[in-house]
Order: sequence, then structure tokens, then C-alpha cells
Amino acid sequence: MKKEDYMWAFSDSYKWMDKIHKLPPLIITCAVNGGIQGKESHPVLPETPDEIADQAYEAYNAGASIVHIHGRNPDCLYKCAEEAEVYREINRKAREKCPDMIINNTTGAGLTTPMEARIKCLDALPEMASLNLGPDMSRFSMPPRPDHLPNSHNGLLVDECVPFTYGKIEELAKVMKEKGIKPELETYQPGHFWSSRELINKGLIEPPYVFQFIMGYQTSSFPTPKNLISLIDELPGDSLFSVVGIGKFQWAMTTLGIILGGQVRVGLEDNLYLKRGQKLKGNGEAIEKVVRIAREFNREIATPAQAREMYGLSAEPRLYK
Repeated sequence: MKKEDYMWAFSDSYKWMDKIHKLPPLIITCAVNGGIQGKESHPVLPETPDEIADQAYEAYNAGASIVHIHGRNPDCLYKCAEEAEVYREINRKAREKCPDMIINNTTGAGLTTPMEARIKCLDALPEMASLNLGPDMSRFSMPPRPDHLPNSHNGLLVDECVPFTYGKIEELAKVMKEKGIKPELETYQPGHFWSSRELINKGLIEPPYVFQFIMGYQTSSFPTPKNLISLIDELPGDSLFSVVGIGKFQWAMTTLGIILGGQVRVGLEDNLYLKRGQKLKGNGEAIEKVVRIAREFNREIATPAQAREMYGLSAEPRLYK
């Protein structure tokens, strides 16, 4: 592919009108689990390495090019893993099932994960890793975790702030660059572009810059068309963007991302429902819905090889032992 086929000034109205009938292949990321909710919220949410790898395979077969992974603490499955070894095991099992899928690990991790653990988990050497561009606050309640599940509890009240500072963001970016890991720039609101500008100016990230817009999470931008377009307007040059809609906003934001020429992320981390009142059977069903929507707008689904080219990753998938 030529660069101009999949990357342009996305806020340019004339370019969009020129591209609307020949939009680039759609890169679909599947966020298979997340670091907060688990089987107490939906019995198909994967928690163990084998379950996560199986869900990655399901998403891969349905059309996802990238799997975004939160390892779980084997001693307390409703918490995020803090050891690189957990991620190595998951990455290895996912690679065995999905030979060319892009492996993306979290550094957002869980709400209470220590910063040193977020950095240490990069030793698992994912091909991509999420990089939050600023702090975010969360306040919600978790339903009880029944006795038939490991690590049961009677429900949790959460009121936390993940303390990403300029220095911590830059430290994570530096480690990613040293280890050959592509940062996925988690952008919750327009103020986070200050952080990305610092990373670019200091040479800590390299083009193409991959921005992921999180729409509808607490302290993120409201999930509206106006706000998504406003975020796109602020993209620096040599950038691609992906869109995530949280909960009930997922399918509207996904569709907007597809129409506007961006990429998308869906999966059980972000939303449990196929449609109102009907929970997803698994991550594969979420990917299948994205594929149907994309094809209605004449967008092909990117293969892992195309996604690697567009995101500037090695054509040779990273192997794990």
C-alpha cells in the first residue's frame, strides 16, 4: 500500500470526500478482557492465560488483527498481573494460536497497579503496548464475585486515580523504544495532546504515531460526534487513529470511526453487549459485528500483514518462548 492510501489529514473535508468510496482497510483491535471486570460481570470474560489465548484466537478468526491483553494476577484473578512472566505465558499461548496477529499488552493495567509493575511487564516484549497520556479517575461499584469463582468477594467500591505524570509517561515511552515496542497512545481527552507533543519533541516516539481515542470513559471526552471530530482535528502529522467506545456508546463510536477513516477497538474489556439487552457470546461475536458494519461502508478488513505495514511494525511476528 502507498502511505497516502491509509494516512492523510483526516480533518481535511476535501480529502475525506475524495476517500469516502475508497477508504483503507480497517484495522480491528480486540480488547479481550481488561484489568477490572471479570467473570462476576460475564461468565465468558477470560481470566486465565489459556482463556485469554482462546479468546484471542476467536477474535483472530473473526477478523481482528491485534489483540490487547490484560494479564490477571494468578493469586487474585480480579486484579491485574504485576509480573512479566504472566504476560510472557499469555503472549506465547496467543502466538501459538494466532501466528501473525499483533500482540498488544497493557501498561494501563489495573487501577491500583504500581508504576514499577507497569514498566516491568514490558519485559514480556509485546509488539505494541498501550501508553496512557495522562491520569484518569474512576468511581464505580463492582458486583459481588460468587463463591463458585476463585477469589470471591461481596462487591467492591472503587474510587481511584491512575497517576500518570509527564515523567512516568516519558519513562514508559523510553523503555518501549529501547525494547522495540510500538506505543498505542491512549488519548482520553484533548489535553492529552500536550503529553504526546512532549513525546514527539523529545524523540521518544516515532511515526507513524498511533492514537487511540477512548470515548465515554470516566474523565474522558463525552462520546459525541462533535468531540470525536474535535480530537481528530488535533492529530499531529504522520498519525493514525483508532476509536474505542465504552459501554452503550461502543457501536455508535465504532461506526463513526469506520466512516471517518480511522481504525477501531472492540471487545469485552469495553462493552459486554451485542445490542440492548443481549450480552455478547464472546469476543468473536463483537468482531463479527464490526466486520458487518465495515462492509456496509465498503471497507475491507485489514489482515495482520496490512496492519503491520500501516502501523510501522515488523513484517515478521515476534516469537515467544
